[in-house]
Amino acid sequence: MRTVVVTGAASGVGRGLAERFLAAGDRVVGIDIQEAELRAMAGAWPGAFHAVTCDLTRPHDLERAAKEAESATGSVDILIHSAGIVAGRAVAEVDNDTLERIFRVNVFAPFTLTRLLLPGMLRAGRGHVVTVASAGGLVATTRMAAYASSKFAAVGFDEALRLELGRLGAPIATTVICPYYIDTGMFSGVRTRFSWLLPILSTDEAVARMYRAIEKRRKRLIMPRFVYAVFLARLLPVTWFDTLMSFLGVTSSMDEFRGR
Repeated sequence: MRTVVVTGAASGVGRGLAERFLAAGDRVVGIDIQEAELRAMAGAWPGAFHAVTCDLTRPHDLERAAKEAESATGSVDILIHSAGIVAGRAVAEVDNDTLERIFRVNVFAPFTLTRLLLPGMLRAGRGHVVTVASAGGLVATTRMAAYASSKFAAVGFDEALRLELGRLGAPIATTVICPYYIDTGMFSGVRTRFSWLLPILSTDEAVARMYRAIEKRRKRLIMPRFVYAVFLARLLPVTWFDTLMSFLGVTSSMDEFRGR
């Protein structure tokens, strides 16, 4: 039986992944700020789901969560950073408190939890760190500066961690996941111009693909596949790149954003 730690386990993709691993017979430590939802999951999966209420913006909460995860279940086999928050505002509209909260949840929390739990993985000689980033960590758009910046950081974090572990020869895998918009409600109101190229993903489909990628220990999952085109598009002159993103509707996708 593996021990899987999932942040954001009370809802959305985090909950979907937690339930996938629970159904497979694994033990899951769910970390989230939504205490009632975590308790409900613990009641539905007695003995298999361990609830840890945690405000990811608070360093002391993160330290306590890491200790609880290891003391309750022993060494961690898979650490999944799934929690995330967004603010659909222009650069000039993002206040300092909102900006700091986004980075604390989307960047500082994954970095801190990994730093706290990685030594146990190294001692055990096994482990897997999964970072759920975003297609917004590969290409930005309007009204997403704070979120995109944090997800670019998440992609960079995964890359640096992968390279460090590789130099150590550590038997610990990393996976970065970069999905386009998912219909969890987090991005309610977003639009896509060409749904056959850039569909808004269903939560069930996204979770299923993420779960398979984690089980196969893939280094990277980008979905839908068309998002891979961004790597080629970045070879274009900046003006051409911007025009292409505008034509594809990426630049205007957040125009009607409402969020949860």
